[in-house]
Amino acid sequence: MIKPRVPAPPLSFLLRHPAHLIACGFGSGLSPFAPGTVGTLFAWATYPLLRGMFPDETAFAVLLLLCFAVGVTACHITGRALGVTDHGSIVWDEIVPFWAVLMLTPTEWYWQLAAFLWFRFYDIVKPSPADYFDTKVKNGFGVMMDDVIAAAYTVLTLAVFKVVIDRVT
Repeated sequence: MIKPRVPAPPLSFLLRHPAHLIACGFGSGLSPFAPGTVGTLFAWATYPLLRGMFPDETAFAVLLLLCFAVGVTACHITGRALGVTDHGSIVWDEIVPFWAVLMLTPTEWYWQLAAFLWFRFYDIVKPSPADYFDTKVKNGFGVMMDDVIAAAYTVLTLAVFKVVIDRVT
């Protein structure tokens, strides 16, 4: 389900509370056009920098879990301040799960592009149980979880394609 178009808050909103800065993806969520896509592009652009600081996979996975936990709170606080639980400007829920997808995706650009496209597809379509979290769990956990599920569908889809391609070649 596509989020209803509610105007983005002003740039000054980001500085009112650290949760707003995080939940709005350090400003990437303020895009007037497709903020979820822009947030996902932000995740893709920042992934190599972040991953380079945490070359150990276990440490990076722990970082992602911490980012998820912080995101639950940040998204909840920001959604409450904006008056919409999953306001379109809240994109931390796209960023953290997409970092996880990239961690599990082959490093070639075409695999990462496929990951981006599948993640956006699943984030928009919200297959079950993502739709449950999107429509029934009206808090920061629900905001984050529907994208975690989109990420899981993305990784599963890429894994299936990888098996098929490996068998064909």
